[in-house]
Amino acid sequence: MTLETGPQQASEKSLEAMRQFSETYAQRTGTYFCADLSITAVVIEGLAKHKEELGSPLCPCRHYEDKEAEVKSAFWNCPCVPMRERKECHCMLFLTPDNDFAGDKQEISIDEIRGTTNQYA
Repeated sequence: MTLETGPQQASEKSLEAMRQFSETYAQRTGTYFCADLSITAVVIEGLAKHKEELGSPLCPCRHYEDKEAEVKSAFWNCPCVPMRERKECHCMLFLTPDNDFAGDKQEISIDEIRGTTNQYA
């Protein structure tokens, strides 16, 4: 069962691409999703929306004066420079095991994401 896309949500294709990216990146880097998977769901949805709208998964947890300029600089494109260099994820998507908010999961389903994000659509 796949939940329907709301008017403010990313397409199924973009969401699935960002879900797969997030799972693979977490596994490759030894990081984990937040213990509160609703945070993970909202962040992945935001990344997918930015990928559709801007062509790149710009960090959805920051304010930008000019999103297009930020995408071109690539600093905040996921995985952002702080994550790649120091494993510091502002969005709490990729957390090291010693982080108090880290869960034990590196996977999340489309239905889990939509179940959370449909509440906000």
